[in-house]
Amino acid sequence: MNFEKFDIDPRCIQLLSSLNITHPTPVQNQAIPLVCEGHDIIAVAQTGTGKTFAFALPLVTRLAAGPSRWNQALILTPTRELAQQVHSVIEQVGEPLGISSVCVYGGARLEPQARALKKGRRVIVATPGRLLDHMSRGLKFNDLQVLILDEADRMLDMGFLPDIRRIVYKLPKQRQTLMFSATFGNDVARLSADMLDQPRRIDVGAVAKPVDTVRQRLYTVHQERKLELLQQLLKEENIQSALIFLRTKHRTDAVARALRKAGFKAQAIHGDRTQTQRDQALDGFRNGKYPILVATDVAARGLDIIGISHVINYDIPASSDDYIHRIGRTARASAEGDAVTFASPGDHLQLNAIEKGLGKNLPRTEWEGEAPVLSLFRSTSVARPKSGFRRQRSLLRQR
Repeated sequence: MNFEKFDIDPRCIQLLSSLNITHPTPVQNQAIPLVCEGHDIIAVAQTGTGKTFAFALPLVTRLAAGPSRWNQALILTPTRELAQQVHSVIEQVGEPLGISSVCVYGGARLEPQARALKKGRRVIVATPGRLLDHMSRGLKFNDLQVLILDEADRMLDMGFLPDIRRIVYKLPKQRQTLMFSATFGNDVARLSADMLDQPRRIDVGAVAKPVDTVRQRLYTVHQERKLELLQQLLKEENIQSALIFLRTKHRTDAVARALRKAGFKAQAIHGDRTQTQRDQALDGFRNGKYPILVATDVAARGLDIIGISHVINYDIPASSDDYIHRIGRTARASAEGDAVTFASPGDHLQLNAIEKGLGKNLPRTEWEGEAPVLSLFRSTSVARPKSGFRRQRSLLRQR
């Protein structure tokens, strides 16, 4: 099936053709007809599957076919970066149809956003907290037709449920609601039951798995030696661009500073950096000015940058879902990529959860450095004072 089979505006078809996009992805194939028919939907599909086009194309088609009003569609996203990315897609597909859009998010000045909202836009893309700021200043949605919750599970993980409920309470009850989520846990199920009207359920790869072109491996290493291991990997491997994940903002800054001090071109991105700093870091990473981006999980979802050769989990993710989303930043658009995870002795619970979700054990490599072998699990093997890397053969048998 191609896009001509859908009931979307011919101008959208022309735009897709100019972008050399001819065949819909599985989530687009299932979602677009239902959205065009006016159904509420809950679509479960992992990131990178084309969810934004799945709701953007029927959305602009619907708005273009009716009278022009302000604030006719609201798209909520968990992070600034995802809001900007969704906004750019809405602008792209909406421009030929005369559909205007505005993006509002925290970390940027409120007044310029307020002026843009006052001028009027048909689509608003927003993070929940900043949208509530504007709603408290008089922003209304009397003519709202469509509400879209993008990355719903991530918004709940980040504690946005009270904000979402406050927003939805002030929206018209007669509307179409679309919910897109990478996972469908109990919290997402309850949210969809509260906010959607007889939704159609779409599952595309609901059990998230990494793509086959991601090469996964794990190094066992003590916490205090992770930086040493990281620098050795960056020096010895052919790393064109690396996205390095840590748990906390403070450690993210510290690792980025240490890498710059060691001569690497690295930048940091996390929630405490200003929007200008975050934009500069992302732009520099995209254009190759900074081959290394050190980040918290703010970059784990919605960040669509082609050409990331390595994802390095400096701190092991808390869950299998987080692991999938992190390593999903590499091997995009049919490319190959490497996902490297560092595991310390206290990380066995997280590692067990990740491997259970994957349905397999990650290939292990002990990193010896200049010290005795470091074993993640109890072992009867004798420590060896060699340096460098050694393939771990015994750990899988000891688990």
